[in-house]
Amino acid sequence: MGKADDIIHQALRLRIMAALHAARREEGIDFSRLKALTGATDGNLGSHLGTLEAAGYVAVAKDFVGKKPRTRASITREGERAFREHREYLREVIESGG
Repeated sequence: MGKADDIIHQALRLRIMAALHAARREEGIDFSRLKALTGATDGNLGSHLGTLEAAGYVAVAKDFVGKKPRTRASITREGERAFREHREYLREVIESGG
């Protein structure tokens, strides 16, 4: 059986990675949209994005749209690999009955 990824396994980080994985062909997801998709608070989402970024799974880019700051997150190649492996681990756990 595969191995759980302790970084991704946390519930909110798993939701973040799933959302970013689904949007991988885009230029990432705006912070406010990611917050809405995951149901996270600003501080909680920022903290978990920091953990995922430190692991190399997520890239966070900050820029401005006019005078308004914008933060976008996107999944990295390493993040894609880790998410696929963790998803396979979860599939094995479910299919084996735990």
